[in-house]
Amino acid sequence: MKRINSIKIVIKTTVFVMLIACFTACSNDDSAVVEAMEDEEIAVIIDDTDFEATDWTSETHSKDADPNFDEVFDDNAVKRLDIVVTEARWQAMLDDMTSLYGTFGGNSVGPGGVGSASGGLTEIDEDPIFVPAEVFYNGKEWYRVGVRFKGNSSLQSSWQAGILKLSFKLDFDEFEDDYPQIKNQRFYGFKKLSLKNNYDDTSMLREKVAMDVFRNSGLVGSHTAFYTVYVDHGDGSQYFGVYTLVEEVDDTVVDTQFSSDDGNLYKPDGDAASFANGTYDEDEYVKKNNEDEADFSDVESLLSILHDDSRTTDAATWRTNLEAVFDTDVFLKYLAVNTVIQNWDTYGRMTHNYYLYNNPDTNKLTWIPWDNNEALQEGKQGGSPALDFSDISASQWPLIGYLYNDSVYKAKYDSYVQEAVDGSFNTNSMQSLYTSYSTLIEPYATTEVSGYTFLNSSSDFYTAINQLKSHVSSRATAVNNYLNN
Repeated sequence: MKRINSIKIVIKTTVFVMLIACFTACSNDDSAVVEAMEDEEIAVIIDDTDFEATDWTSETHSKDADPNFDEVFDDNAVKRLDIVVTEARWQAMLDDMTSLYGTFGGNSVGPGGVGSASGGLTEIDEDPIFVPAEVFYNGKEWYRVGVRFKGNSSLQSSWQAGILKLSFKLDFDEFEDDYPQIKNQRFYGFKKLSLKNNYDDTSMLREKVAMDVFRNSGLVGSHTAFYTVYVDHGDGSQYFGVYTLVEEVDDTVVDTQFSSDDGNLYKPDGDAASFANGTYDEDEYVKKNNEDEADFSDVESLLSILHDDSRTTDAATWRTNLEAVFDTDVFLKYLAVNTVIQNWDTYGRMTHNYYLYNNPDTNKLTWIPWDNNEALQEGKQGGSPALDFSDISASQWPLIGYLYNDSVYKAKYDSYVQEAVDGSFNTNSMQSLYTSYSTLIEPYATTEVSGYTFLNSSSDFYTAINQLKSHVSSRATAVNNYLNN
């Protein structure tokens, strides 16, 4: 099947007569129309433009409503989202995934065997297609919401392992040009949301807990919450399991946690994301806004200053120049927290899973963490970096190596390490949080069903919770040994 970046279903002309017969028999609720014929193929779309958005209210659906964090990101509840998509559109999503990643369940790659998109997996630059679907929450309907599968190695590995508990991205006005009724549709003030499938995490807590720790440390970060997800793609509602709903950085994170969202927002991915000398590549500093303005001078300046000779000849001048373009204090706090909790699938081991935002108030690039399902464990790919970074190459990861090797920055880093174990990652507080969250999601996690779960049995869940509790104690010991060495 030819790949197309839309909801169209391509059908060979040899079935044209059958198609016409199908059109005649279709009900008014699911009629199909021929849109175009090209290259001996016919593209078919579902005509469902005639509807009234009866559940629409200003508070729940309008762009004018402020984001309702209390409603959408409740730390003390497991809420439910239902996604309803037509059988034809669901099949289009599956066919598109097949074109990207091969046959569903086509090999034995599982959660324990994947370390990166290059670790035996296929490098894919395209996102899966969006299709319109209905989203139901708390008795209300959101109309023709853009829904697609999302993820990189986690998506590919889940698909190839035959597990349909796939992550989703929701964009509530993705199809507003096709459906004027949903112009500027929002979900309690949110345009975009991610539903993370907690891949490679049998505790189902890591994504949420890691972001809680970052935010409790005073860092910018996404709000998160637990949700159960049900999908009806023509055969009735199917339980897809426990997901973590994550606030999108390029939607409300930047808009609400900075004074302005006008600054450049980057999601680096690739060699340039390491900031190693000679890696500058605008294509890999992926812009999430201001795309029409070909201005990459901020990241270019960071790379240039970072590698300037003054670093070794005049450290004070180097720090002054670096701090003019990069919020080193935010980065050092992030680095301390990230290294204390352990998180291998990001900068220091992998060239992805962070954002940089040019804060208009300071004109400095500011670090924002992202994608934490692999956090709170030693991890893969050599494991999470040591607290003293003795196991990483400073030239390969200069934002870590160069700053840590500077005595002024090392002292700040060490103070933030101590602050983390005393505060946001305090052992007693974390033990209590793990107990609270695991109790909250247990009834939903242990009842996930085969084909829609990464658990072999409910005992996997309990084992993972105990491992998290042991981990936080071990990290307190590691920090004590590091700071008193």
